[in-house]
Amino acid sequence: MSKFAHDTIVPFKDSGLSKKEQVATMFDKIAFRYDFLNRFLSAGIDVSWRKKAIKQLKALQPKYLLDVATGTGDIAILAEKMLHPVKITGIDISEGMLEIGRKKLEKLGLQNKIELVQGDSESINFDDNSFDAITVAFGVRNFQNLEKGLTEMRRVLKPGGKLVVLEFSRPKNFFFKSLYNLYMNTITPRVGKLFAKNKDAYQYLNDSVQRFPEGTDFIAILNKAGYTSPNYETLTFGICSLYSATK
Repeated sequence: MSKFAHDTIVPFKDSGLSKKEQVATMFDKIAFRYDFLNRFLSAGIDVSWRKKAIKQLKALQPKYLLDVATGTGDIAILAEKMLHPVKITGIDISEGMLEIGRKKLEKLGLQNKIELVQGDSESINFDDNSFDAITVAFGVRNFQNLEKGLTEMRRVLKPGGKLVVLEFSRPKNFFFKSLYNLYMNTITPRVGKLFAKNKDAYQYLNDSVQRFPEGTDFIAILNKAGYTSPNYETLTFGICSLYSATK
C-alpha cells in the first residue's frame, strides 16, 4: 500500500502513539464540544454539504448503509431522515464521540434504525459485500493509511454499491485562499483552545488538510483502490470537496 504525506500528519507531534491512536485520543478529548464547534466554525454550512452528499445516494435507494468515521452520528442521522434505509451502521475509533452519538439517537428515537459501534476503517468488522452504500464525512483525512482504508471500504461494499466522501480542500482563488489560510492557521486553533481547551486538535485539522491529496490526486487513489467512475466537485469556493465512486 502506498503512503501519502497526510498519513504522517499527527495531532500530537511528541507522542509515541500511532496516528490512529492519537486521533482516537484527540476526538475523545474534544467530543463534548465537537458538534458545537462544527456548526460554529463552519457557520452551519457543513449541514448543507452533508445533505448534498446524501442526495448522491437517492437514486440508489440503499437498504444497508455504512457511515465510516461517524463521529457523533450526524451523517447517519441525516441519511435516515433523507433515505430511510432498513439499517445504518456507524463506525468510529473514538468511543467518546460514539457515546455522544448514542445519546442523540436515544433522544430522536432512532436507536433501532442506527447502530453506532467502535470500529476501524482499515479493518472493518463486516463480511464482503455487506453494504449498498458507504459515507465518510471529513474522516478519510484521519486514516492512518488512506489507500488501505479505501480498499477495505470497497471490500464491504456490494457490487454496484456507492462510496460518497466529503473532505476539506484548499481554495484555488487567490483572494479566498488568503482568507481561508488566515482562518485555518490562526482563528480555528484559537477557537478550539477557547471552547474545547484543545488547540492541538484544531491545528491538526489545518495541517492534515494542507497535506491531503485532494481533487484529481484523490481520484487517482480511488482508481488504484479498484473503484470505478470516480468523480468530484468542489463546494463553497473550494473549501470542501464531494467525491463519489462505485464498486
